[in-house]
Amino acid sequence: MKRDVRFPNAAGVQLAGSLEVPPGRIRAVALFAHCFTCTAQSHAARRVSLALAEQGIATLRFDFTGLGQSEGAFADSHFGANVDDLVAAAAFLAGDVGARRS
Repeated sequence: MKRDVRFPNAAGVQLAGSLEVPPGRIRAVALFAHCFTCTAQSHAARRVSLALAEQGIATLRFDFTGLGQSEGAFADSHFGANVDDLVAAAAFLAGDVGARRS
């Protein structure tokens, strides 16, 4: 089951992503980081996320700042900003998926 999500990064920019949730029990969670200029909707990102969900792994794939459906300017993107986006995505996963686990 795919769920479109949005969450802020450290700079307050809204990042967009898709969370693939397995139909049954969530065994684990994964954060999928695509290539530097790709988006979360690339064929590879979608296929990997679906395959992981079929194995019980909830997977978040998201667009870095300035790419795809995320806000911000790609010109402001750099390695440190991408790391900040990854940290924000991990925090979102912990709060969203982690809150539902028992």
